[in-house]
Amino acid sequence: MALLRITRRSALSSTEAWRRMTDWERHAAPVPFTVIRLTGASPQGGGAGFTARTALGPFGFDDPMAVTAWQPPEADRPGLCRLEKRGRVVTGWAEIEVRPYRGGSVVQWREDLRLAVLPRLLDRPTAWCGRLVFRRVMRQLLDRG
Repeated sequence: MALLRITRRSALSSTEAWRRMTDWERHAAPVPFTVIRLTGASPQGGGAGFTARTALGPFGFDDPMAVTAWQPPEADRPGLCRLEKRGRVVTGWAEIEVRPYRGGSVVQWREDLRLAVLPRLLDRPTAWCGRLVFRRVMRQLLDRG
């Protein structure tokens, strides 16, 4: 598994940063050739689900995910959301934590990412690529709303 961790400070309140970071459909905008389709009964909260489809023409793969933990931030308590990846190509989990910090917030994205089609030897390059993509996602969600 390719472990990665990205931390970013924001001037946004923890509530607003949480809202933006858990707007699943907006996660696709900064990721080339990707669309997100909601699959759960509700778009947010425990039990929510969605599938990220990455494709170029007829070639692509699905990355289905389910929200398995959902605790929005409150007052001084950080928010935590955990996603379980349930696909055949992409497996692992992701956690998004949002906590208040000096009039704004700090967002941390942790992910244990595995691409089934790649040997474990390529975990480091996979983590490096994941950090590039997820930094871009965080930047666009937090800075551009």
